[in-house]
Amino acid sequence: MTHHARKTATVLGVLATVALFSACSRAAEPKEAGDQAALERVELERVCMVNDTAFERDQIPVKVNNTTYYGCCQMCEERLKTDQAVRLAVDPVTGDWVDKAGAVVAARPDQSVLYFSSEETLERYRKGERHDGGE
Repeated sequence: MTHHARKTATVLGVLATVALFSACSRAAEPKEAGDQAALERVELERVCMVNDTAFERDQIPVKVNNTTYYGCCQMCEERLKTDQAVRLAVDPVTGDWVDKAGAVVAARPDQSVLYFSSEETLERYRKGERHDGGE
């Protein structure tokens, strides 16, 4: 391999690594309520539970204490194994903590997800009910 080819391969490798870690480490930004009716129910297997993002394909299953969580990459897999806070969410209707692995999950049009303690609280959210009393 020539010096130029090695240099090009190194640069491409670095760029690919940066792109992967940028996608996996981005924090989910708070979103406005938006159109509640646009929420679409999502299967747990299709959610990265670190980035709180829905995907078209099944994600990497991660077993923690006999419970299965899902992550989109190796970094998210490690976070799920080691950071309990990543495995929890707050139901936007009840304000209660929810284990993401047992939650009802719904995605917004931008694919960010919300976790609900039940189908009932998802329906209440769709009708405009919020924990903070906002409509």
